[in-house]
Amino acid sequence: MNKYKTHDCSSLRENDIGNDVVISGWLHRKRDHGNLLFVDVRDHFGLTQCVLENKSEHFKLLEKLKPESVITISGKVVKRQEGTENNELETGKIEVDIKSVKLLSEAKDLPMPVFGDQEYPEDIRLTYRFLDLRRKEMHDIIILRSKILSFLRNIMIKNKFLEFQTPILTASSPEGARDFLVPSRVHKGKFYALPQAPQQFKQMIMIAGFDRYFQIAPCFRDEDGRADRSPGEHYQLDMEMSFVEQEDIFKTVEPIFFDLFTEFGNNKKINKFPFRRISFEESMRKYGTDKPDLRNPLEITDFTELFKSDEVKLDIFKKNIKSGGVVKGIVVKNISNKPRSFFDNLNNWAIDSGAKGLAYIAFEKNETKIISKGPIAKFFSQNALDSLVKDANVSPNDCIFFISDKYSEAIKFAGLVRTKIGTDLKLIDEDQFNFCWIVDFPMYQYDEVEKKLEFSHNPFSMPQANIDEFDKMDPLKVLAYQYDLVCNGYEISSGAIRNHLPDYMYKVFKKVGYEKKDIDKKFSGMIKALSYGAPPHGGMAPGIDRIVMLLAGQKNIREVTLFPMTQNGQDLLMGAPAEVNEKQLKELGLKINIKKD
Repeated sequence: MNKYKTHDCSSLRENDIGNDVVISGWLHRKRDHGNLLFVDVRDHFGLTQCVLENKSEHFKLLEKLKPESVITISGKVVKRQEGTENNELETGKIEVDIKSVKLLSEAKDLPMPVFGDQEYPEDIRLTYRFLDLRRKEMHDIIILRSKILSFLRNIMIKNKFLEFQTPILTASSPEGARDFLVPSRVHKGKFYALPQAPQQFKQMIMIAGFDRYFQIAPCFRDEDGRADRSPGEHYQLDMEMSFVEQEDIFKTVEPIFFDLFTEFGNNKKINKFPFRRISFEESMRKYGTDKPDLRNPLEITDFTELFKSDEVKLDIFKKNIKSGGVVKGIVVKNISNKPRSFFDNLNNWAIDSGAKGLAYIAFEKNETKIISKGPIAKFFSQNALDSLVKDANVSPNDCIFFISDKYSEAIKFAGLVRTKIGTDLKLIDEDQFNFCWIVDFPMYQYDEVEKKLEFSHNPFSMPQANIDEFDKMDPLKVLAYQYDLVCNGYEISSGAIRNHLPDYMYKVFKKVGYEKKDIDKKFSGMIKALSYGAPPHGGMAPGIDRIVMLLAGQKNIREVTLFPMTQNGQDLLMGAPAEVNEKQLKELGLKINIKKD
């Protein structure tokens, strides 16, 4: 018999009453009732209440033990007294009458409690992550993550994907985020890079003749962290398929996500597949973002032509339009009767967000017609207001919020306003997962700061253009077979149909300044592989961390990561990044040259 336990701390029931048992775990909490000491013992599986009389020889040991000490308890299972049952516990109808106690490991005073729901600063939680993970909420999230990974692995194999592992030490990529570099000891002065993604390797797997590949892949990017993105590293469900078009990938992936979110979505509603397809242009125009939250019913409308009219005398908007700007608006139903403080708070929020304010018109109905009120209503003629009511399908008690700026700035801020109002008015159905595909991304974008053309998404994507016509096209009008899977305002995957033609690859990269010799040097392995017969192929890479975050109902990705770094990329538990000694640097042929402030 195992000397530490006959049962785990969640398995004892009424049919065990009268049996002698052994359980081991952490001392979760104690309650001293004078002649009786109640002790909750917790392990990975659950919790069992134990009881000890004060005359017992083990009373002093348990009485002085600090919470989170590890103990083994032997005793007899007894029924709890009537009225003391705990229906929230699986073991809530029984308790263990303690016969003996053995201390396995004594805990020091805790820097943060495990029992209870107290909120502690993130730096404390991450420094003592092993304690943080003992808390039930955190423990359950990490178990959920494991179950999600197992589910995905099994469903991918069921869909005839083969699991392969690609290299961790590879070559630095000239595109994308910053690489983490690893100096070579043998080849001094040269560096490996940790992979930002297995992009080139998974394409080579297809070129090698395999039909479907996947892996739960670690990826490394030297970029800043935020609530929905880990600094440094993350995991993704990397996948690739041969002889497919974009729609084939959608048809394969949609049932996987529908089944995944059905299994772990806590009975929330999920939109059925096929998921809605929204072009990048439409998404930006209607929602102000390429990752729209479709649970929010609000949409952005263009009002530029109306504000150009002589019937509207709002000079600051007219000035913006003359300099190439636009006017965007959001119609919100049934809110004109909100108190003035609601509108003032929105205006203050807009100013705090960097805007000059948030203009609006509210509509009411008198005895004969719809009338308007609000800070900018006086600048509209009656004809302009009548046109606004008709074109925007306005009803009494509705309100329109207006944003005027350069197109890129106006549409971006309109997207923020849409989210802010939708959240404040509780228009978003929190009991729903709403998926969509964003498609038809532009292949290129113009960098206003660097004054040059650059890739807008994935440089290895296939353009939506015939190779013979590509050179004649305006690069900013070239679309790509690129797509994002979006859920509830989060991009949970990016993907693309790949450019499998070497000659076309040269043309695509030439637009951003790469000559043939540059491509042959930077992507020698990929070009070589594509030159020996490559099938049409494509894939995607859903982010595991964001998927778990959504399914766990969390807002911060660090809550679903076992041992996360802080937002600025520090591992407070292990003390990384850290300095290394001179001997290590000498072996690598490196010197540290940091200017002192």
